[in-house]
Amino acid sequence: MAARLPPLNPLRAFEATARHGSLTKAAGELCVTHGAVSHQIRALEASLDVKLFDRVGQRLRLTPHGAELLPAVSFAFESIASATARMTRPTTTGTLAVTCVPALLSYWLIPRLDGFTSRYPEIELTLHAANDPALLSSAETDICILYGDGNWPDFWVRPWSKLDLFPVVSPTLANTKPIRSIRDLGEHTLLHADDGREWHNWLAHADAVEIARGRQHHMSDARLSIEAAVHGHGVALGDTVTASSLLARGLLVAPFNLAVPAVDAFYVACRHEARAAPIVRVFIDWLFAAMQDDGARAEPHAAAQKLLRRTASQSRSKRRDEPPGQRARSRAGKGAVSRP
Repeated sequence: MAARLPPLNPLRAFEATARHGSLTKAAGELCVTHGAVSHQIRALEASLDVKLFDRVGQRLRLTPHGAELLPAVSFAFESIASATARMTRPTTTGTLAVTCVPALLSYWLIPRLDGFTSRYPEIELTLHAANDPALLSSAETDICILYGDGNWPDFWVRPWSKLDLFPVVSPTLANTKPIRSIRDLGEHTLLHADDGREWHNWLAHADAVEIARGRQHHMSDARLSIEAAVHGHGVALGDTVTASSLLARGLLVAPFNLAVPAVDAFYVACRHEARAAPIVRVFIDWLFAAMQDDGARAEPHAAAQKLLRRTASQSRSKRRDEPPGQRARSRAGKGAVSRP
């Protein structure tokens, strides 16, 4: 026998009131009177034999019973709304809101966007640059492409790409202030996209954690640190997914042939009910297909590693052209790890 459910209208009144913290605002949303909402909530409380709200000043606050009920009610209404949208929205028509890691959005997704829009011309995208797992809960966001550990248990999550990290610098800065050894980094500004963990990780792999460090700038995300490097403001950590095109175009060079695994990775994530929408599946499938077309899933870092080797080869050629005395001085200045 099916469990008896509370009546629908009182549940709608309860959810709207809890969300707004106000009977008046809930009444405005539901297009009913203040008294009607109050009556519906009293009816729900009587049906459940619990108190759902306490009044605190001009606002209503959920009681422990109300706080326990709200997530289930909100999820149920959101699921109904999502199912209704899926039935009325064709697979290849509609709007899609995508939140993406800023550097990945600028250097990987946008350059490939024509591949999606030409295939699905009737899907309109809203792209938002952010790396915030909290946005997974937002009804305004359909899909998130995040950099992190993937530990978001309440959502649909799938690994998209691992990545390696390596120092990058503008060719102009590398020419005016050469980086021939790890110790030369002490003469440059280090550009951070986090609290310093990723640079520490790379230096640890290079057996160079103890090297002297000069000025350090901290940015809110990798897109800013990479932009700062392109403009010659210091040395940033690029990655094998987003920095490859900048290396290929000559906007950045890699002074060392050493790329180390990043602590975190890229993930595609969304709410479970959003994942069921055909238009969401279309975009997610395209994301993974585009990565596969890049050869990134079968051989994740081949392109960037090739560019790293090319940089190293060019470095060797330059050193062969140096006068013998200068080559000797260069060798004497090498640190723990340098370009081969």
